[in-house]
Amino acid sequence: MLMSGRAREAKLHYLDGNFRVLVHGDHVVCAVTGAAIPLERLTYWSVARQEAYVDAAASLEAERAAGAA
Repeated sequence: MLMSGRAREAKLHYLDGNFRVLVHGDHVVCAVTGAAIPLERLTYWSVARQEAYVDAAASLEAERAAGAA
């Protein structure tokens, strides 16, 4: 899917337990790793920072970094 050459980054508004699509696309980018996350696999994000994370480890790293700031 992401290798089709038609990949387009979506823009989302992250809510508690859900998200709203602002700009249609097939993936978002992890705020920590820069990895593309297909929308159907998006599980982790921060409502406060409006960021997506590829996995729990990236989410925890972001939380720790935010706490240190």
